[in-house]
Amino acid sequence: MRRTLVAFLAGLIFGAGLLVSRMADPAKVLNFLDFTAHWDPSLAFVMAGGVVMASLAFAVARRRSHPWFGTQFPTLPYGGITARLVIGAGLFGIGWGLVGLCPGPALVALAIHPLRVAPFVIAMIAGLWIVRLLSARRVQSAAAARSASLVQNSR
Repeated sequence: MRRTLVAFLAGLIFGAGLLVSRMADPAKVLNFLDFTAHWDPSLAFVMAGGVVMASLAFAVARRRSHPWFGTQFPTLPYGGITARLVIGAGLFGIGWGLVGLCPGPALVALAIHPLRVAPFVIAMIAGLWIVRLLSARRVQSAAAARSASLVQNSR
């Protein structure tokens, strides 16, 4: 219950920060990414503030043996930087640059402009579902190949 409450409060603070900084406004983000006609550098200060806060949090976390509300710190699920991670980051950046939304701000913007943002959120959820489905199939295929290899080697 305590972890859920902390996660909920962290989400509220994050969402409020997205609203105050206007990162949930696609036009603001697109103007930041447009270095020609309407460039708006103000989001650079928001990002710099986020980097400073994250750096402080990592410095504090590095001195601890476990998180305040957990038993161990999470690790990367695939053991490091992989092609899948780099491709995903590239797709994330392309999507953000095309429409001015990424997952966190999209969920905040959905509450403010549901009809305008709903298509993005639906596409985002569909993409997450497709990736999960393809990942599960890949894991099943790899397990089947290992089983077949073990059976063949045991003969």
